[in-house]
Amino acid sequence: MRDLLYLKDDQIKDFIEQIFYAYRETYSDPKKVLKKYSFGIAHHKAIHLIERHEGLTVSDLLSKLKITKQSLNRVLRDLVKNKAVSLKKGEIDSRQRQIFLDEKGKKLSEEIFIEQKKRIYNALKNSDADSVIKFKNILSKIINE
Repeated sequence: MRDLLYLKDDQIKDFIEQIFYAYRETYSDPKKVLKKYSFGIAHHKAIHLIERHEGLTVSDLLSKLKITKQSLNRVLRDLVKNKAVSLKKGEIDSRQRQIFLDEKGKKLSEEIFIEQKKRIYNALKNSDADSVIKFKNILSKIINE
């Protein structure tokens, strides 16, 4: 394990490239589903986070996505117009708007998950438990959690 502490730049570049390809493949799997609803990757990211953090505020979503208000407003407007999400006044602070998936949004989220699950499930199924735990730990460190 000690030899991993001295990774060369080329080895780190290889990891970065693998992360890129893993991201690309995982997010390209549901493209047909998104296309059916006339949505893109930005909509997908928002739907994923709204599903995982039901009732999060617009401000929370902005901070999780690390995008501009203008970009998020366009995505939310599309999702609301297509009855995939709804915005409600905050329960604690009425100035805040909380976001919830509507039935159409829940259905879309599930369809996307089914597509992504195939790839992730197969990768996890074909790995030993120790590798999965270590991989998750490394991902958490990359994300700074």
